[in-house]
Amino acid sequence: MAKKQRGADALTAALRQSGIDRIFTLSGNHIMPIFDACIDADIDLIHTRHEGSTVHMADAWSRITGQVGIAMVTGGPGHANAVSALYTAQMSEAPVVLLSGHAPNNQRGAGAFQEMRQADMAEPVTKASWTCASPDAIAADIQLAMQIAASGRPGPVHLSLPSDALELDVKQPGNASIAVPASLPACDAQTAKQVLEALARAKRPLVLAGPAWLTARARKQIAELEARLGIPVVGMESPRGNNDPSLGAFAQMLAQADCVLLLGKRLDFTLKFGKAPAFAADCTFLHIDAEQSELDRSRRAVGERLAIAQRADVGSAIAQLLEQAKGGQHQAWLAEVADAIRYRPASWDTASSQGALHPVQVCRPLQTILDSHPEAVLVSDGGEFGQWAQACLSAPHRVINGPAGAIGSALPMALAARVARRDAPVIAMMGDGTTGFHIAEFDTAVRYGLPFVAVIGNDARWNAEYQIQINSFGKDRLVGCELLPTRYDQVCAAFGGHGELVQRPEDMLPAVQRAIASGKPACVNVTMEGIPAPSVSRK
Repeated sequence: MAKKQRGADALTAALRQSGIDRIFTLSGNHIMPIFDACIDADIDLIHTRHEGSTVHMADAWSRITGQVGIAMVTGGPGHANAVSALYTAQMSEAPVVLLSGHAPNNQRGAGAFQEMRQADMAEPVTKASWTCASPDAIAADIQLAMQIAASGRPGPVHLSLPSDALELDVKQPGNASIAVPASLPACDAQTAKQVLEALARAKRPLVLAGPAWLTARARKQIAELEARLGIPVVGMESPRGNNDPSLGAFAQMLAQADCVLLLGKRLDFTLKFGKAPAFAADCTFLHIDAEQSELDRSRRAVGERLAIAQRADVGSAIAQLLEQAKGGQHQAWLAEVADAIRYRPASWDTASSQGALHPVQVCRPLQTILDSHPEAVLVSDGGEFGQWAQACLSAPHRVINGPAGAIGSALPMALAARVARRDAPVIAMMGDGTTGFHIAEFDTAVRYGLPFVAVIGNDARWNAEYQIQINSFGKDRLVGCELLPTRYDQVCAAFGGHGELVQRPEDMLPAVQRAIASGKPACVNVTMEGIPAPSVSRK
């Protein structure tokens, strides 16, 4: 007699068939059948201390490995805790699937335990959000969720799993609970030809790529595109947009461009909606995007200056452009843009502070560590200090909080980075404000033996908002931005990790080296001056 298969078993079997062997999760009543099924399916569960952390970990995992990241939480409040983290994944275009437990289908609308309109709650921050209809649909549902997350513009998908759909037996495997979306068209050769002709006619053309093209693997593709076109190709993923400090003085080059190709890059607040003075008033735009809504938005923003608008898979567009590219006559412009992006003020070389470290003194010594391994990971999170870290440091893998601008993700992201890259240095640069969101994940790191180094720029305040108050309302109107100079290094040590306090510039690198040598999750707590984020320009 054939062994019966529960919905939970069908789910884990479908995950394994899709190459998933790890779920980031936090336990709860509704999802206990899946925990049980994971044992037989040989799927590892990494359980966290907060539901939001599961999504942040799946997000970072997806960006580093190129695989869909799977997060799983219980229903009701557990689901609600996870939803805000979906926004960071959505804006960073990370393929993530959030599996949420749910009240049973046979009690829908009856006031079941923790019953909530979960799919409706997650819908605004996902590509698709629905509730599984039955055990028979569960395998098709998870496969469809992963497909949607990874296709077109990548992003998060939510699937609610009613407890009876997990507990009851599968009778006849069936179709997904929702209709399968239409496939995205590939970019055609004629459109690519027209794009290349428009770029060739321009004197100062630029290609801007969206956040999905900032992973280590994707950066190689856009670097190849730049080399073949002979035109600057710049990836953008910062909430600071054209003023992203990691792009140096790029904003000054952007303002000179006369033709800009947007490859999956939204013409949104990060690009000042295409308006002057961020762009020349007569700059023309070409836009290839997976979503018609983004093309429509570009048309509303720049009107007739949008010369080409094509809904198509961006990967296929890059392939077509590579195939047809013949180089160009823009080498001088290419070099000028590259020089602007590399530019950092000479004053940074001697930056210092009295009684505390300048952010540059915190960051720059760590580049030697990130240069020591081809898979090193830099995680950066926080308001002003996060921008300094991104301006001063680079790594083969960089994971930031992205266009969402939401802080708090660094600790769980660093843990996922360590799981993804077991032997490489993982450095998480974070402000003291952001540290408080998920500080208990030091416990998760210790439980699973996941060593990394959190470098905390401790200025004892919410510095981004502090700077807004000073600039907008004056020093006598500062309120609600103060924090204590907490010994986060001791907090980490109390969880079983390694802690270091740094108060002098010369101690910075040795402290991080000792932290790495400890083989433990580590916190290097740095007494730092609260300085505004850099705004880089060449005068």
